[in-house]
Amino acid sequence: MAKVGKKYAEAVKLFDKATLYDPAEAIDILKKMDTAKFDETVELAVNLNVDPKYADQQVRGAIVLPNGIGKTKRVLVFAQGDKEKEALEAGADYVGADDMVEKIQGGWLEFDVAIATPNMMGKVGRLGKILGPKGLMPNPKVGTVTMDVAKAVSESKAGKVEYRTDKAGNIHSPIGKKSFEANKLIENLTVLVDTLIKVKPSGAKGQYIKSITVSSTMGPGVHINPFSVKSAVKTEE
Repeated sequence: MAKVGKKYAEAVKLFDKATLYDPAEAIDILKKMDTAKFDETVELAVNLNVDPKYADQQVRGAIVLPNGIGKTKRVLVFAQGDKEKEALEAGADYVGADDMVEKIQGGWLEFDVAIATPNMMGKVGRLGKILGPKGLMPNPKVGTVTMDVAKAVSESKAGKVEYRTDKAGNIHSPIGKKSFEANKLIENLTVLVDTLIKVKPSGAKGQYIKSITVSSTMGPGVHINPFSVKSAVKTEE
């Protein structure tokens, strides 16, 4: 068994690993943990009963959490002309076209979100091998390939998060900072889970949400009863 730090070991004593808590209890336990000297990110992990290798069971999208995530994202927009001006006025940190493509090809990646107008994707497509593995490639499914760059920039700055199942059907997403008031973390958690339920793939059968775990950057995960989140998880035959 891997050796854990003293603070982590103390945090584990605050709850029962075998118990499924409701969201309020889980967040309360999390906030009592003294696991780091910095303001840790709180992350939600949801295991879905889907097989992402099938197109009709993939879960992917984006949502603006009501209370943000406690981090201001650096936004890059690939645009020209009026759309370039629109992006800058909306608060984009970097805007450009060929110059930005060349900069990224040279190794620059000092941004958290990339947005592009549709007519720029021919140029941006050349960056697929660089941006794709890092989850930074603009994609219409999550609203980052759009003509409404002002809206896309504003949403990214407001705390928009992308969610996507990995090969095992897991979704990981930040839902705020540990310093957030408990009710704000609970609201973000509930909205995200509710969204995942609404976008349930038609090919998913049985109990859709298998498990929910909430954790902080340096702390252990606390398991949440899926049925306690708005009691919206249904079992289908």
